[in-house]
Amino acid sequence: MSKFSAYNFSGQKTLIRVDFNVPLNDKYEITDDTRMRAAIPTIKKITADGGSVILMSHLGRPKDGPTEKYSLKHLVNHLSKLLGGAAVAFANDCIGKEAEDAAAKLQPGQVLLLENLRFYKEEEKGNEQFAEKLAKLGTVYVNDAFGTAHRAHASTAVIAKFFPADKRMFGLLMEGEVSSAEKVLHNSQKPFVAIIGGAKVSDKILIIENLLERATDIIIGGGMAYTFMKAAGGKIGKSLCEEDRLDTANELIKKAEAKGVFIHLPSDSVIADKFAADAETSVAPSNNIPDGWLGLDIGPNACDQFANVIKRSKTILWNGPMGVFEMEKFQHGTKVVATAIAEATQNGSFSLVGGGDSVAAVNQFGFAEKVSYVSTGGGAMLEYFEGKVLPGIAAVQS
Repeated sequence: MSKFSAYNFSGQKTLIRVDFNVPLNDKYEITDDTRMRAAIPTIKKITADGGSVILMSHLGRPKDGPTEKYSLKHLVNHLSKLLGGAAVAFANDCIGKEAEDAAAKLQPGQVLLLENLRFYKEEEKGNEQFAEKLAKLGTVYVNDAFGTAHRAHASTAVIAKFFPADKRMFGLLMEGEVSSAEKVLHNSQKPFVAIIGGAKVSDKILIIENLLERATDIIIGGGMAYTFMKAAGGKIGKSLCEEDRLDTANELIKKAEAKGVFIHLPSDSVIADKFAADAETSVAPSNNIPDGWLGLDIGPNACDQFANVIKRSKTILWNGPMGVFEMEKFQHGTKVVATAIAEATQNGSFSLVGGGDSVAAVNQFGFAEKVSYVSTGGGAMLEYFEGKVLPGIAAVQS
């Protein structure tokens, strides 16, 4: 049983760092509440035990202190609904007298949401005095914000030191994230395939290098595949290419060969005469795309090739789409990959999907329930798989 599940929060005032950085429209309505929903089980466990909850989060990137559009007060009603109608109190500040009084008044089972942490510059600077003022509000500290675990901010990395080791822990969401990531990175069953997509090789160099130590297969799709194609002497038309990364691409291929890791590049591509939803399309070998055309999805042969690799794998990590899946004409490859991952998962493989676009794709195509774990932390997950120590995780574990 995990530390959080085993802990009895009765009579404790629990300060939870959540990631409520959700998108709002111009009427301050939440357009995607995924991150809020992800924190609900942690909150409910504490209130069910008879503890009270103090929630702290950031929202957006406010430049100069308090701003209406970045106020967390816009989340109160929706949070109350997600908690089954339970009242949610709101403090117009995250530190100082108002926050302290509101926290002191909390009765068992009650929930308080503090104002945006980033209204103070000290939050992002990791200021110790600011962290200490936050710590005063609770008796137990729970970090449930995996999306900010890679930032050394006051509320994620510094605050933990003001709580004894038995009173600082991960929430259920963070536990799930950390154990899923560790399972893939340190306890993976072979064959292990990493599916890496997206536009730029430069964004994914470190993750590919770290995975060369662990994976048996690496599938490369999306715009970044064409940098590899050109590096190998292929013709890629006007497909996306990072000219300054051609040597890097060749080096990664050489390193993979030396380690016996198979790198799979798409043998063919769905190509278009322009980057647009109404473009003329055709299929061409990925290393022989006609001038003036660009690859926007993996082709039918690549779909078969990639699906076969995925279906025989026991561990699957997916980070990044295979094409411009936002446009219907170029979403087939990403859908095929999602379908193959779902099938492999059903047959007993462990699959972890992470990174904004892959998560958007599994949600869009209705596969979120059909994979083992969908990560909520894009940047944090990427850095974890690059082999970096995440301050928000280290602070709680140390």
